[in-house]
Amino acid sequence: MTGTLYGVGLGPGDPDLVTVKAARLISAADVVAYHSARHGRSIARGVAAPYLREGQIEEQLVYPLTVETTDHPGGYAGAMAEFYEHAAARLAAHLDAGRDVVVLAEGDPLFYGSYMHMHKRLADRYPWEVVPGVTSVSAAAAVSGRPLVEGEEVLTVLPGTLPGEELAAHLARTDSAAVLKLGRTFGKVRDAFAAAGKLDQALYVERATWSEGRSLPLSEVDPETVPYFSLALLPSPLNDGVRPAGPAADLAPAVGEVVVVGTGPAGRPWLTPEAQEALSAADDLVGYKTYLDRVPVNPRQQRHASDNQVEAERAAFALDLAKRGRRVAVVSSGDPGVFAMAAAVLEVATDPQWKDVPVRVLPGLTAAQAVASRVGAPLGHDFCVISLSDRLKPWTVITERLTAVAQADLVIAIYNPASKTRTWQLGEARDLLLRHRSPDTPVVIGRDVGGPEESVRVVRLEDLDPTTVDMRCLLLVGSSQTQYFVKDDGTQVVFTPRHYPASPA
Repeated sequence: MTGTLYGVGLGPGDPDLVTVKAARLISAADVVAYHSARHGRSIARGVAAPYLREGQIEEQLVYPLTVETTDHPGGYAGAMAEFYEHAAARLAAHLDAGRDVVVLAEGDPLFYGSYMHMHKRLADRYPWEVVPGVTSVSAAAAVSGRPLVEGEEVLTVLPGTLPGEELAAHLARTDSAAVLKLGRTFGKVRDAFAAAGKLDQALYVERATWSEGRSLPLSEVDPETVPYFSLALLPSPLNDGVRPAGPAADLAPAVGEVVVVGTGPAGRPWLTPEAQEALSAADDLVGYKTYLDRVPVNPRQQRHASDNQVEAERAAFALDLAKRGRRVAVVSSGDPGVFAMAAAVLEVATDPQWKDVPVRVLPGLTAAQAVASRVGAPLGHDFCVISLSDRLKPWTVITERLTAVAQADLVIAIYNPASKTRTWQLGEARDLLLRHRSPDTPVVIGRDVGGPEESVRVVRLEDLDPTTVDMRCLLLVGSSQTQYFVKDDGTQVVFTPRHYPASPA
């Protein structure tokens, strides 16, 4: 007996707008499938997350391309058709095994939905059911507080990808309209509304029902700020004079904010979905040029690169942008709270001129965790984190702290071990640690972990050569309990047991 295929609509983005039936089917499914672009972020999975349960099989269907060009012999259409065939085959394998498969779809599954491509390929072979969801059009009307159609009025739904003249013709002869698929098509769509003589009545709604959504007159929208998840709305002409009271009636842009985003030690491969969403939603990206280069270019966004040693100025610049209503992502490598930009932004934000600017910090995978993962579990017991940079604190403070943690027998993660101008500090730190640690203490040296030039090696503390270490390295110095061995295949393993011997009475 085969499983059942379910196309489940999730609504426009607010998890509270998922229907009771959709929530029940998601929780009960053996397999949950969802589409995403190559960055790995899935809006659908994010909306469905509250209803997922542990142990479910997840099938992430990653599009081979979105708007970029392809060398596929069949062009864009051929590449996408091949992708849909392969995706359908993956789901068919589960259905043949008797597993029920829920395919998540933003909005409604059969309303410009990605699910329809699976439905067309599988519904003639397996039992199926489609669960409708609230469409973006309904959500946009609700957010705007303007009636969409009334009585005998006609509503026309149009894709923004139509030719401009065709769009204008449709808009001219309809009562109400919703134009989807904006983003890069926005300029053409706005011109079509103007050509139809209806630009003054048109509204713009972005990310309807999302916490970061906004709505305003279409004529006032900056084309550079328009994401794909937005639409243009022409409300009911019979209700043209209706203006709801309250904050939603202002149609004002959302309040700006600063989000400090941790991108991990190497960018996209270790970027969390939450961080990906923040980077995608931002109007402006602010950061050290090397870290900004790890974020794919989006022509809608403004990028503001700066030198690595101007953290306070960078923070002030970001806060000022947000104060003026911009959504700003401050890009930080690793985890922004570990020797990175979160503290700098929060410190500068204490200035009264930015007291009303919201600041959020999104965690990222820090370098110590990345390096540790490459050799096993050297951070398996108590450990500390120390930076050897004396740019912002005296060297005497660093040596006092190194002495204290060495005496406490903690594993030590050493950040910023050396640079072009700091060449002697690591040697002195090694000699200090040797007063309290065995010469055989394992030291893990990770360089560019997760990046194209990754290298990881393990040396004895006594053999640590500072000339082989630079700013792109992170060191993990073991405790007295840390163990090191080499497997038969040459794999190096380092771990620190979770138990610690009792002190003698």
